[in-house]
This record gives sequence, C-alpha cells and structure tokens, in this order.
Amino acid sequence: MEPPRDQGLLRSDSIPEVGEDAAATVGMAETLSEEEQDELRKELAKVEEEIQTLSQVLAAKEKHLAEIKRKLGINSLQELRQNITKSWQDVTSTTAYKKTSETLSQAGQKASAAFSSVGSVITKKFEDVRNSPTFKSFEEKVENLKSKVGGSKPAGGDFGEVLNSAANASATETIAEQTQEETH
Repeated sequence: MEPPRDQGLLRSDSIPEVGEDAAATVGMAETLSEEEQDELRKELAKVEEEIQTLSQVLAAKEKHLAEIKRKLGINSLQELRQNITKSWQDVTSTTAYKKTSETLSQAGQKASAAFSSVGSVITKKFEDVRNSPTFKSFEEKVENLKSKVGGSKPAGGDFGEVLNSAANASATETIAEQTQEETH
C-alpha cells in the first residue's frame, strides 16, 4: 500500500467537526497507545461532566431569573416592549438614521415649498382668468340670464349662486319646452 500523497487543499483525509467523535476519524497511521487512549477517555468524561454541570447551573440561573422577574411584575409583553424601545433608540442614534432623517426632512420642506408655490401660481391664474375680458363677458351673460329667469333678485352676488341659478333656469326652460311639445 502506498503512503498518502500530500495534495494540499484536496486532501482526502477528513478533519473532525465540532461534536464529531474524533476517535472515529483517526487513521491507521495515528494509532494511540493504551495509556494515551485511557488519558483521553478520562478527559472526555471530565469535559462531558463539566458540560452537564454547566447546563444544570444555567437552568437554575434561568429559573432564578424568571422568579425575580415574576416578583418584579415583569412579564413577556413588558420585556418585548422594553426591547423594542431600546432597539428603536439604538436605531435612531445611528449616523445612517440621522442622515436619512435629515435628508427626508429637507425633501419634505422642499416639497412643501413647491406645493405652496404651485398653489400660488394656480390662485394667480384663476384671478387672471376671472379678470379677463372673456370671463367678464361670460359673467355678464350669466347675470342677464339670471335676471330674466330669476326676476326680482338684485344682480351680482356670489358666482356660485349665479351658476346654480343659471343651471336651474336652464332646466326649468327645458322642462317647460318638453311639456309644450307633449301637449301639441
């Protein structure tokens, strides 16, 4: 049988993983003496015993912790709330959050200024339209129609009232015309 050649990263012998039985992966060339095996078995038993003891101590500490929390009136929901609050505080104290918050604040201010500007422009345009000769002429025609239909009400008033009145007058004229046509 040939001795194994060193293949670097492509070595065929396995390396024991954490928790894997190291003795099962020992090759034939690495046999241990009886004395070394006894020593390793003793050490193995000692480590397993320490792990068991630590597990028991941890369980006792967790039980004690739960008892203290119960006496203090701290329940799972309160703990969750505290954890979330602390996490939120941690997040808000980061540089990334502060920069993002500042950027969004500036963007909001710019958007607000832009909307305000657009609103001002629209208001100005409506004023310009209302003061235009075409609109004045239309307004006069609506006023004339209103005075013909409405009768004794004084001219002028709210433009919305004038439009509503004109619409009602138009509807009334249409109904009267339909009634006349039906009777003929």
